[in-house]
Amino acid sequence: MLPTDLNDLIPEKHLVRVVNEVINEMDLEGLMKQYKGGGTSSYHPRMMLKILVYAYTQKEYSSRRIAKAMRENINYMWLSGGNKPNFRTVNRFRGVVMKSVIEEVFTEVLEYLIVRGYVKVENFFLDGTKIEANANRYSFVWRKSTENYKKKLKEKVREMMDEVERVNAEEEERYGDKDLEELGDEAEIDSEELKELAKRLTEKLKEKPKDKQLKKAVKKLERDFIPRMEKYERYEDTFEGRNSFSKTDKDATFMCMKEDHMRNRQLKPGYNVQIGTERQFVVGYSLHQRPGDSTCLIPHLEKVHEQLGSLPKKVIADAGYGSEENYAYLEDQAIDAYVKYGTYDREQKKRRKIPEREKYWASNWVYDEQHDEFTCPQGKRLTYEFTRTVRTANSYRAERRVYRCAECEACSVREKCTRSKYGRRVRFSLLLRKFRQAASERLQSP
Repeated sequence: MLPTDLNDLIPEKHLVRVVNEVINEMDLEGLMKQYKGGGTSSYHPRMMLKILVYAYTQKEYSSRRIAKAMRENINYMWLSGGNKPNFRTVNRFRGVVMKSVIEEVFTEVLEYLIVRGYVKVENFFLDGTKIEANANRYSFVWRKSTENYKKKLKEKVREMMDEVERVNAEEEERYGDKDLEELGDEAEIDSEELKELAKRLTEKLKEKPKDKQLKKAVKKLERDFIPRMEKYERYEDTFEGRNSFSKTDKDATFMCMKEDHMRNRQLKPGYNVQIGTERQFVVGYSLHQRPGDSTCLIPHLEKVHEQLGSLPKKVIADAGYGSEENYAYLEDQAIDAYVKYGTYDREQKKRRKIPEREKYWASNWVYDEQHDEFTCPQGKRLTYEFTRTVRTANSYRAERRVYRCAECEACSVREKCTRSKYGRRVRFSLLLRKFRQAASERLQSP
């Protein structure tokens, strides 16, 4: 006649018991601090976290379905202790309460896995994927276009000032043949400068109220030029080193999604999510606004170090991360880099003959270390010319040695090799070559 004890209905090794045990042992001080006390009594945050984590393991993300499960599903009912928070409470917990402490909770889970020996932070497998943002696909703002529009606007401002030059008799006497000081040829025109200019012209308009050209200039400044300049400045502040952003989600950058990479290569607003794993546990994650994986490795590992207090012993990643900057960082941090580079797979293939189209790739040419020169397929030498320094998006400075062939003029295959009027040039890094050789040896080792 008595109600069934739910505990008897849950198998001993069921996942819901694992979730319950893990979260019971976690230090949730940061989560508890989100509750200030007073008002209506709250559902216990530890219970809410258990429900949320278990629901996610079951691929259940709808707050209404989670609330329904707590009324009907014995696993949820056992885990919640019979509590039945509604979907609004579930939404508020994960969208407001959990938002500010999600990093702390994630770190606590990792510490639990490390203490139990599930994770040793030795072999760190890193990869990234693009996730489309919930934003309009056609709301793009491009950095290059903004720069061009701003440049054209500055030109229009200068043209307009040339038209009203005749009203500036006082300035002409003072400056001679020079332009107005605030709009000189070398001066930077911004919205504040334009506002100051509009203010000065307005003052002059009071002295010459019938000057139609001056009226037109003030009207154009206030209604067109100043608002447009302010808009371009807002755009430049939003870019933050990126080449694009979405108007409806300013944090999203336009990039090629994985499903579109081999088809139409349509750019969509999205994020580059980097995830590092060990034994199928997520050990680190980070969100990036750059589409390329290469520039994300260092910020990702720095975040992992911040969370765990240490870095992994080995990093395993694909060719998208095989840059000189990343190899240098991993070596500096004493991390073994099992990281491919762009030509690694091609180097491993034992081909009898190099395809015609690849003959003129510098990566297939012979480099003579003793004489510091390259030899092209036609037997012509490319000798050292100069060294160029390049800077990456993460401010890493890399040296590139430039080699040039002086015998291209009469070469019969010049059109296949280069279109440059100076002859074929090759950029080469001795340091990157050393890193690639070391990575190749590691990747081929037992």
